[in-house]
Amino acid sequence: MLQGRADPARDGVADYTRLLGAALVDAGVDVEAVTVPGSLPSVLRAARRLRRMRPELVHVQFAPSAFGFAPWVGLLPDLVDAPVVTTLHEYGWWAAPKRVPPGAWRALERRGRFDRESWRLAPRGAARVTTNAGHAAALHARLGRDAVTIPLAPNVPDAGPADRHRTRERLGVPADAEVVAFFGFVHPVKGVRYLIEALAALRASGRDRLHLLVLGGFTSLALPRDEADAFRAELEGRVAAAGVTGHVTITGHLPPGEVSAALHASDIAAFPFTAGATTKSGALLSAFAHALPTVVTRAEPPDADLVDGRTAVVAPCVRDADALVGALTRLLDDPGLRARVAGGGAALVADRTWPAIARAHRELYEDVLGRVRA
Repeated sequence: MLQGRADPARDGVADYTRLLGAALVDAGVDVEAVTVPGSLPSVLRAARRLRRMRPELVHVQFAPSAFGFAPWVGLLPDLVDAPVVTTLHEYGWWAAPKRVPPGAWRALERRGRFDRESWRLAPRGAARVTTNAGHAAALHARLGRDAVTIPLAPNVPDAGPADRHRTRERLGVPADAEVVAFFGFVHPVKGVRYLIEALAALRASGRDRLHLLVLGGFTSLALPRDEADAFRAELEGRVAAAGVTGHVTITGHLPPGEVSAALHASDIAAFPFTAGATTKSGALLSAFAHALPTVVTRAEPPDADLVDGRTAVVAPCVRDADALVGALTRLLDDPGLRARVAGGGAALVADRTWPAIARAHRELYEDVLGRVRA
């Protein structure tokens, strides 16, 4: 299992890789993790190590950020003597390197020889995995290659019932508050700024029991500590400027059990991502797993699993506090809608477990090896 150099506590793909590796071991697969920073020398060293190990199969967990945005891991299929499977965690939106004209990239991609994002991984690999239908469609449109889609599981499963009153007391949340929870790495693209504005507008309109609970750390692979500290200070300044100090709780990073208890202590969840929400978010799936009625922003193209009024309430615009106000109001005013979307979200993730994901991977590996041996 080849992965970039990232801390699972600070990066979603690294955490996914950790959980998948453990589930595969439980499923009887012998897994050895190989970490590659992404530089050309590190990729060449990893390739030499893999040739010495002679594994039956190499699985690359590919996200450009995990390899420091260096392209060299994309040469791996030509450097090892084993079939290479690649999971494309990010795909379809990185710009082509400017040193190669766009027309040349398109010609290479049409011939299935090279890919602007994954280099040789997607065109040359023995199989491709995506975690959502959108990435699979982008891959087929660009390269004419099919992918096996294996959806994500919640990154924080339901840890079971928790004492709602004690959890709120521990978090400093009023016992009678209507709690809107956001969960995940806190980054500018997650849209928490607009959620704070929406909270202030709703409280000003008379919803004076509304409280925002922001569950998650700021420091991540995408937001180094100094930038993370600056962004947290910015959000706290926005809270003060909006006049909602005391009505927003920012927890920082919490262990999974405490996140689960906090989600159980919340009333609704909101994921106002600035590019729109999709089910490639393990944090969103975690809210579904806790049967929380959830507001999301609409992605383009929309995620087919996020159906307004059935699995979520979809705010039609991104970066728009008024759209969030409308979506949150729909949920807060309609108990029937809350029950319906809570049930729909929970049903969506009911069979998305790590044992099921490991079984799907093992079946894929067996298929690849069967074709290689035939």
